[in-house]
Amino acid sequence: MSNLGLNFSELIQNDWKNVFSQAKIWERHAPLFEEVAEAYRVSDVYPPIQHVFEAFHLCTFSSTRVIIIGQDPYHGPGQAHGLSFSVPDGTPFPPSLRNISKELETDIGQGLGSGDLGYWAKQGVLLLNSSLTVRAHEAGSHGKMGWISFTKDILRVLQSEKEHVVVLLWGNHAASFAPLFDMNRHFVIKSAHPSPLSANRGGWFGKKPFSRTNTILKELGLEPIQWV
Repeated sequence: MSNLGLNFSELIQNDWKNVFSQAKIWERHAPLFEEVAEAYRVSDVYPPIQHVFEAFHLCTFSSTRVIIIGQDPYHGPGQAHGLSFSVPDGTPFPPSLRNISKELETDIGQGLGSGDLGYWAKQGVLLLNSSLTVRAHEAGSHGKMGWISFTKDILRVLQSEKEHVVVLLWGNHAASFAPLFDMNRHFVIKSAHPSPLSANRGGWFGKKPFSRTNTILKELGLEPIQWV
């Protein structure tokens, strides 16, 4: 499937493997994966190819109980590692992540110690960008490749096969996915995007998405997310 000698499907080895197979994800989006493979071959693309599906690798289908939808990966060197809003440990926080940390401190009393949100994913938080790849230094550059259609298919499966998932939609782009969810089956919490331009206009700070999520989970008899 990949011009780099990598079959993208080999990157999915947990219970998502059956989900992708049953939903015919590989067949339906074969042109997308061919185009992505070619992009990696001819240009600098983030995240590193082995981390394209990191969100699924760290957060199994069965454990998914919260979804946070980002737009596309960070496009600077060393930032993107396959999880929305997250950066590898030790990497300086991008502006959006700084504002996430500020809201966490206000909401639950403590900000982030590391920008690596992998520990969220391992608790059942699917950190899914709507585009899983991006060309270096060109935000949104892979947005028209077909990733949006792929993401919608994944969200449709979650909508139909699971119940009581908390969906955090930050900003207008993420909010565009709200119609995919039945509000009688799932919980959708909307706010402004944490980027400085949006957050400083209002609608991000003080919305308490983290404590609100945990309140819902507790009411469902589920363990709350340890955000920090």
